[in-house]
Amino acid sequence: MHGHRGGHRRGGPPGFGPRGRRARRGAVKAAVLVLLAEEPRNGYALMQEIEARSEGAWRPSPGSIYPALAMMEDEGLIKSVESDGQRAYELTDQGRETLAQRGDDAPAPWEPARDDDGADETVQMYKAMRQVVMASTQIAKEGSTEQVTKAQKALADTRRTLYGLLAEDPEDE
Repeated sequence: MHGHRGGHRRGGPPGFGPRGRRARRGAVKAAVLVLLAEEPRNGYALMQEIEARSEGAWRPSPGSIYPALAMMEDEGLIKSVESDGQRAYELTDQGRETLAQRGDDAPAPWEPARDDDGADETVQMYKAMRQVVMASTQIAKEGSTEQVTKAQKALADTRRTLYGLLAEDPEDE
């Protein structure tokens, strides 16, 4: 039987979908500190990098990143700078001190999201789908014309395969 599993929003498991999994309290702040220690970034770049490092398991929304950046700026942990005509953020000395208090052995803030395999098959499928989207996006941005064409064919083949799975009679297995 093909049915709806309760508790899912927009066709996906709770916490997944366009915005990804919700992180524990304080994880956004920790992630911003870690990433800004590497280089200045804007809010959008921070969201993308967190998503990439969590292997698609956690994608903070603008509604969590931008208020966190404003709060951290008010606390004196980060400061706004102009970079290539865009607003970016960088750590202040106080931000570096706060980051140092985490300790070198502290797990990266995105580790819990990435390592949370979950027991639900649907959650695993959504993780796999996000990884395919991320890889496809990279090919679309960076790939040659030939690579883009091959990727389009692979995606079309995958779509046909998935619909074929729905067409199978589960009792034949």
